[in-house]
Amino acid sequence: MELNKERFGKDNGLIAGKEYVLPAASSAPDKTGVSPEYKAAEPEKKLAARVLTMPLFGEKYERVEIKSQKLQGAVYYLSAGHGGPDPGAVGKYGSNDLAEDEYAYDVTIRLARVLMEHGATVYMILQDPDDGIRDEGVLKMDWDEVAYPNKKVPLNHSARLRQRTEAVNSLYSKHKGAYQRMLSIHVDSRSESQNIDVFFYHHENSRDGEQLAKNIHQTFTSKYRRYQPNRDYSGNVSQRSSLYVIKYSHPPTVFIELGNIRNDKDQRRFVIADNRQALANWIYEGLLSDYTSK
Repeated sequence: MELNKERFGKDNGLIAGKEYVLPAASSAPDKTGVSPEYKAAEPEKKLAARVLTMPLFGEKYERVEIKSQKLQGAVYYLSAGHGGPDPGAVGKYGSNDLAEDEYAYDVTIRLARVLMEHGATVYMILQDPDDGIRDEGVLKMDWDEVAYPNKKVPLNHSARLRQRTEAVNSLYSKHKGAYQRMLSIHVDSRSESQNIDVFFYHHENSRDGEQLAKNIHQTFTSKYRRYQPNRDYSGNVSQRSSLYVIKYSHPPTVFIELGNIRNDKDQRRFVIADNRQALANWIYEGLLSDYTSK
């Protein structure tokens, strides 16, 4: 009633054609500056406000304009690989070190912002309280990432994977009945000479996971055909059911490898901010294709 003064008719009835604002379920931010319930108001409030403020995205990008409701009803769990005490693979770039967790995180948080712009509910399973979205080429390494909602990331590898999977599965139960998908985003480490394209893993028994991977893969195939017509795109979709997050996450899950952190050609893909944004945009388009096909 307080939010909609002078918008009611007789006996406080609703009036056809008027817009009404609904209060968010929870608006108190956690220590990372993001409301645990998600990070956004209810869809009706989004339409009224059109702009959200997301401190997790950093000062430059915290203002998020809601451009559409194409993904309204979709719930995404985004988990950047490694983080906290584990930087993941590290590649040499001149005199600088490039850490897998920093570049995977930057693509992941950019993807979160794009998904929000189109009405999705998004949970960042790994969060950095002060990095935000960064446009620098060489992303400075740090170790202050936390796991959703605000838990210290353990040093033990198995404990880290279990912590994140349990967070996803708990949220999955809360959103029972909704369209829900999980993405685990990484940067691979191989021989310095090996240039690799973005590729995807899914569980062998998950038809939804396989279809999600194929939809994102198809988007990348078409983008390479358009923007790099003189070279083939070699990324592929395959089964890898033994990976912990694929095996134990309840929502259909896709594990994405963005490239080789040790290869100079792949490094050039990562150190340019526009390229990281393009990766996020293309993944979004694949996710949208999957959601609209349901």
